[in-house]
Amino acid sequence: MQHPSFHATVWPDKVAYLMADTGETLTFAELDEASNRCANFLRAAGLKPGDHIALLVENSLDFFKIVWGAQRSGVYYTAISTHLKAPEILYILQDCGARVFFAGARLFEPLADGVAALVRAPRVVTVGGAVAGFDTLEDVLAGQPRTRIPDEMVGLDMLYSSGTTGLPKGVKAPFRGEPLGTIMPLLAVLGERMCGMNAESVYLSPAPLYHAAPLRFSMLCGSFGGTTVVMRKFDAATFLQLIEKYRITHTQVVPTMFVRLLKLPEDVRAAADVSSLRAVIHAAAPCPEDVKAAMIDWWGPILVEYYAGTEANGVTIIDTPQWLAHRGSVGRAFVGSIKILGEDPEAEPLPPRTIGQIYFADGPPFAYWNAPEKTAQATNSKGWSTLGDVGYLDEEGYLFLTDRKSYMIITGGVNVYPQETENVLLGHPAVLDAAVFGIPDAEMGEQVKAVVQLAPGQVAAAALEAELIAYCRQHLSAIKCPRTVDFVEEMPRTPTGKLVKRLLRDRYWPQPV
Repeated sequence: MQHPSFHATVWPDKVAYLMADTGETLTFAELDEASNRCANFLRAAGLKPGDHIALLVENSLDFFKIVWGAQRSGVYYTAISTHLKAPEILYILQDCGARVFFAGARLFEPLADGVAALVRAPRVVTVGGAVAGFDTLEDVLAGQPRTRIPDEMVGLDMLYSSGTTGLPKGVKAPFRGEPLGTIMPLLAVLGERMCGMNAESVYLSPAPLYHAAPLRFSMLCGSFGGTTVVMRKFDAATFLQLIEKYRITHTQVVPTMFVRLLKLPEDVRAAADVSSLRAVIHAAAPCPEDVKAAMIDWWGPILVEYYAGTEANGVTIIDTPQWLAHRGSVGRAFVGSIKILGEDPEAEPLPPRTIGQIYFADGPPFAYWNAPEKTAQATNSKGWSTLGDVGYLDEEGYLFLTDRKSYMIITGGVNVYPQETENVLLGHPAVLDAAVFGIPDAEMGEQVKAVVQLAPGQVAAAALEAELIAYCRQHLSAIKCPRTVDFVEEMPRTPTGKLVKRLLRDRYWPQPV
């Protein structure tokens, strides 16, 4: 059976999860006992299959005790970003209807009054420390039996979008009450067939566990009986050291991590032993062609890319040989079928190599929780749904992402998709990160603006601004190139790698009074 409870009987002392910074471990036997105690606690607290918990917990072994306890008791679990502000966290708690809220003690104290004031105030259990008046995870688990609950069934994650363009949106899959050992078919195929994950795998998770991909792949590795090494925070040099130290076989990253790895000093990169890697999965944002090509040159033909959202309404997959034959593509449809639509979402699909909004047909239906208007905006009358991304198909059905529709710049009546310009800027040795967007222009409507985070050792100067603009003009038509470049100390990205572009863009646009 593909579940940690089975592996606990076969390899009780095998490490299921290991924290990279401290070396703390959780064996399969310890995970099985802790998750059983958690499941018993949830039943004692009155939760039945289909009910809901939420957790605001930093990357830790306790995180896995909670989610596996919810997973084996048929409960929905919502992992909340530890970087959200109090109003956003309280909104999610109220919106998802969590009956129990597991919260890191340090994170919970500023929220205590707000949680108590909620209409449906959840029971609070603090994690990693005590807060006066509330139970701790250690105490509630110690008070429960280690035996299995009699009505075990698979619980599901219900995750929220990162909120980069407004309030987070929850995506709730239908409850199916499946037996333990059932794995989401897409994950099973992607992990097992495409990437060769199995009980011998050692998976490195470098991102926050509240995000869909790190959470799901870390649990998938546990389902297979492999070992997951968890970083609390991504650091490029440390990431390479961990691959060598633990003989990592699989990892899942985002393109910004590739960029930071490639910006490491040449001697650091040359000294890194990455020979144990069997597959590197990447997603979450378009990857610049030159960046991906450089990673393939360095690590070999082991990159597997997919395009999907938390909504899971459709999926594309592409391996390295396919990508080399279709550079820049995110693959062909694996779940659902792709339709490229113009401004009218009810019109016929556009022909190959014509840019439009990406829709998936014949994929799993989804709905934003408590937000029927958001669901309606993402779905046309045929039932095709979109994540708001823009791109095109080639003649063989390979999908190429252009950008998000909301990021499009209209300058002098011409549509400019800033991702292309960002990719060029990232190719300059002085640039560590880049964002491109439109700002007001009296004549053109909008002009192209670039904001850049420089690589270590680089100094912002007018001469460098001119050099970056000239560099763009060597690679792109002038209308796609920035008229001006500003420099920032750090780009506003979420820990999962998503650029919160509105935080930059809003500085240049008049704000409502």
